[in-house]
Amino acid sequence: MPQADLSFSAHIALDPTVILAKIEGVIGAYDSNAGDCKGRAFALEKTHHAHILLRLRMLRKPHRDDAFMQGLLAALQTELRSHIPPPCILGVELGFLETHYSSLTLE
Repeated sequence: MPQADLSFSAHIALDPTVILAKIEGVIGAYDSNAGDCKGRAFALEKTHHAHILLRLRMLRKPHRDDAFMQGLLAALQTELRSHIPPPCILGVELGFLETHYSSLTLE
């Protein structure tokens, strides 16, 4: 289950719920076995320059090699561009969850 943390300058006119859904859609289209993406958005009141930073973490799997990650990075950048008003800096960081990460669904 991927995890997306989206932080952004609070004055930027965007809907983080829509962007998180778009991120999940890109991941699902690129890797149909990824599952739901847990997304969190943080509006930051005090920033230097208008910017958005997406940090996406996924479980390490054999097919998620460098070529896969570069392709996913490009797909995310392409999708997100149309949802972010300029001028703005968009940063995307992809990585893997730690080896001993675990997630439980509590009901």
